Amino acid sequence: MSKIQKAFENNKAFISFLTAGDPTLDKTEEFILSLAAAGSDIIEIGIPFSDPIAEGEVIQRANIRALADGTTTDKIFEMVKRVRLKTQVPLVFLTYINPIFVYGIEKFMKNCQQCGINGLVIPDLPFEEKAEIFGIATHYNVDVITMIAPTSQDRIQALANNAAGFIYLVSSMGVTGVRSEIKTDIDAIIKDIRQVSSTPIAVGFGISTAKQAQELAKIADGVIVGSAIVKIIEQYGENAGTYLFEYVKSMKSAMI
Repeated sequence: MSKIQKAFENNKAFISFLTAGDPTLDKTEEFILSLAAAGSDIIEIGIPFSDPIAEGEVIQRANIRALADGTTTDKIFEMVKRVRLKTQVPLVFLTYINPIFVYGIEKFMKNCQQCGINGLVIPDLPFEEKAEIFGIATHYNVDVITMIAPTSQDRIQALANNAAGFIYLVSSMGVTGVRSEIKTDIDAIIKDIRQVSSTPIAVGFGISTAKQAQELAKIADGVIVGSAIVKIIEQYGENAGTYLFEYVKSMKSAMI
């Protein structure tokens, strides 16, 4: 069992997301520790990219701020090494396939292992083209997280089979961003997934309130929150740490 799967063993998992380098890498390190202290069971770290096609405007702006501050993949790896000296919370990179190819697949996976990254979410990695990435990632003990969308109905069995870490169930069509209401029949999709896989299922995209987290925790194994957290960082900048702690603490409490 991987370190990511162990995060789901005892209770429902709360998964936090933030963008590396927003507003600075030093602050990202501080914010990760705040998120962990508040009860985050897994933390996703977005690698800023110029064309984050799965992201809404909140996270797009975070990518722009991080890139403008000179954030690079190598600097993120160094930051994660420092984080690993202070917390053992599972860490997952969210990135796109282009940065991995440009960096070099094997070099990227090796560095993930060396600095303590446990998994990867790659929104634009086609299922049919996953073999090369999966093989190298597995060699370096990095889980490549399977994403399942509301439109994946006919492919759920293929997608869910042999899923690693957890299954990232996308709650709504479109890009990331806070939504006041989630209309997708999440319960039905989860039931279909459970027929073919025992891998933990976490729901993301659009979740921002304690009520949403509480309701989804009744049917899923975990909840993923990104834009709401990034919005706090956008609002409070370098002083966001305390606000992040209180927000995550309240979300985690709602799921128990």
